[in-house]
Amino acid sequence: MWDRLAASDPGLLRLTAGLRTVTAIALTLAVLAALRVPVSQLVAGAMAAMVSTFAIREKQRSQQAVTLALGLLVALASVSLGALLNEQVVGGDVFFVVLIFGAVYGRRFGDRGTALGLIGFQIYFLSLFVHATTATLPALYGVICGAFVCSAAARFVLLPETPAGTLDRLRRAFRARLAQLIAVQAELLDAGPDDVEKLLEDLRTATARLHETALMIQGRLEDGTSDETTARLLQRRIADAEIASERLGLLLLTARSAQRTDTLTLHLPGAPLPLGGELPVRDEATEALARDLQALRVLMLRPVGEARGTALAQVRNRLLGYREEENLPKAAPPVQDVFRGLGEAARAALGLRLALDGPQDETDDSPATTRSREELDAEDAAIEAGEESEAEEPEPTGLRRPTTRAAVQVAVGSALAIAGGELLSSQRWYWAVLTCWIVFINTASTGEILVKGYRRLLGTVLGVVAGIGLAGLVGQHTWTAFTLVLVFIFAMFYTAPLSYTLMSFFVTAMLGLLYTLLNTYSLSVLVLRVEETALGAACGVIAAAVVLPIHTDRRTNELLVEVLNRLADVTRAAVDQLSGGAGEDLVERARDLDQALADLRAATEPLTHPIAPLRARRDTARYVVALLETCAYHARSLAATAELLPTHPSIAADPRLSGACARIVHNIEAIAAHVADPRAAAEIERGPSIASMLEPGTLRTPRYGRVTDRVLRHLQRLDEAVSGLARPLGITTGADRPKK
Repeated sequence: MWDRLAASDPGLLRLTAGLRTVTAIALTLAVLAALRVPVSQLVAGAMAAMVSTFAIREKQRSQQAVTLALGLLVALASVSLGALLNEQVVGGDVFFVVLIFGAVYGRRFGDRGTALGLIGFQIYFLSLFVHATTATLPALYGVICGAFVCSAAARFVLLPETPAGTLDRLRRAFRARLAQLIAVQAELLDAGPDDVEKLLEDLRTATARLHETALMIQGRLEDGTSDETTARLLQRRIADAEIASERLGLLLLTARSAQRTDTLTLHLPGAPLPLGGELPVRDEATEALARDLQALRVLMLRPVGEARGTALAQVRNRLLGYREEENLPKAAPPVQDVFRGLGEAARAALGLRLALDGPQDETDDSPATTRSREELDAEDAAIEAGEESEAEEPEPTGLRRPTTRAAVQVAVGSALAIAGGELLSSQRWYWAVLTCWIVFINTASTGEILVKGYRRLLGTVLGVVAGIGLAGLVGQHTWTAFTLVLVFIFAMFYTAPLSYTLMSFFVTAMLGLLYTLLNTYSLSVLVLRVEETALGAACGVIAAAVVLPIHTDRRTNELLVEVLNRLADVTRAAVDQLSGGAGEDLVERARDLDQALADLRAATEPLTHPIAPLRARRDTARYVVALLETCAYHARSLAATAELLPTHPSIAADPRLSGACARIVHNIEAIAAHVADPRAAAEIERGPSIASMLEPGTLRTPRYGRVTDRVLRHLQRLDEAVSGLARPLGITTGADRPKK
């Protein structure tokens, strides 16, 4: 059950965020209740504790403490200005717009600037919500100070969190998700024709979730490890395990089919599996394969402290032996390839165990295991000797800077929301401003804002329905209402990364209870909440579409060019190293590619959303992203193989590979040039298949055996995937040119 929880919530980040916020609020309410403050101040304390807890996102505890102290000063200043300007309509509105601009602009200064801007905005909103006045300021000062102290107690004493602890939980989540992926692969082994499509979709989901966890670990390595060498070593082992498991899935799919499975099958939803043939039903080879898949899953999950005796060592030795053609069962070549893939995955499991758990007992090692350990030790030494250099890219300035553009947009949208909101209600106009503010958070294009506004409106409508029912049930039972508020706040933070609609539902249901506590609840108030939400979302979309707009097409094109540039860099550097060139930190480059692709995938969500009206455009966007994920997989595999070159005895540099790569890099750069400027004269080059280098009896026959064969196959698949991008992106090829 713990492994399931770790896999569903990597690093327990959502659980920790929810528990810490609820603990801070509960502690604040307990302290204020002991002081017998009125209900309005209890509500203010709960809101202040919530914002002071969730606003701070820095990873180091010392930085969190400084930001929390500065945030208290900002909060006191903000509530003071809110109380002073509460009765001055024009002055208060103008200041609110200026405050919103400053809060969004502050994001350019990193996590601290983002946190202080968020605290300033939310506390000003709090002053409007509880109708703060100069007479109530002293009491509000005490409430806010108490809330910040309780937030600090929850963060640093009751539920402390360290970067190293978070990284350790993320590593456990990676193991758990890796074991889940292997379990799906084992189910796929015996799946009948009626079940294979569902399991194939489960395989895609499990592969994507493993990749998501690897990226989360990447973002925590710098703060969570003791030094740069340890970070690079762990990054390498995580990448090896991810690549080996994905390759194992492809080999298994190929063994089920009459032909080699295209990598695109793992990344494109709905892509069919060619089922021209199936594995024999439970013959000796498939029995052994099913057994060894389960054994690999156990190897991935079992901590060192539980790995007593020789059973796991014997299993590990058997799996590692498959790498060196030991004890391969008599079976069809594709099935034997699956056993070899098991051996590579077992080696990745050994490397991951060494990186996470340190040295282990080597008493029961077989010769194959000893050789794998020696290879891993040599790789570790090469990583320790290497140096990482990273060139800083120039940042845009002026209105081209994303934070400046967003600040201008949200200020204009908020001004519109204030004007429209006051027409709807002179008392609760600020709900429209809050919605306008929120739809701009973590969005970068008009399409993203539109989708987020739609989700918030849907969640708000559902929350209003729930709020009506809850308000009737709770009535004037103050502490019952506060208990439900805590439950909804936990649910809000726990579901926020999963569903913005669910988060909005819990927020609105919670607000219905708060209105009940303040004796301002009525059906008309909750209906007004829906109207103000719709108005705020509309103002946000209008501002994003009219003021310094970043249209979805432009945003996705910029990110697509970035992905293609990263892909070209990784491919060129990997093949250069495989051809005998100087070594570089290829895994880091591959992770930069993965991050760029994740950004593109998020930016295309407005195009692929079910409410998107253009179905052909939606299918094209999904197909392009799936092709790019396929390219990224092969580029990662090439990078991982290239980094083995100095230490792996069966890999040697081959200068001929650089010639095979030239066409691929040219085509990637041609596609990037066309996307950046459709008028650019860019064409895709065609030529002899790279697979022809695998044909026996020719001068190009690989000299170095199976590993070189794999490198060439990755290049071939990468070449095909890159060429496949040309048609959906409207790029001509040599074959498409009209003949004169």
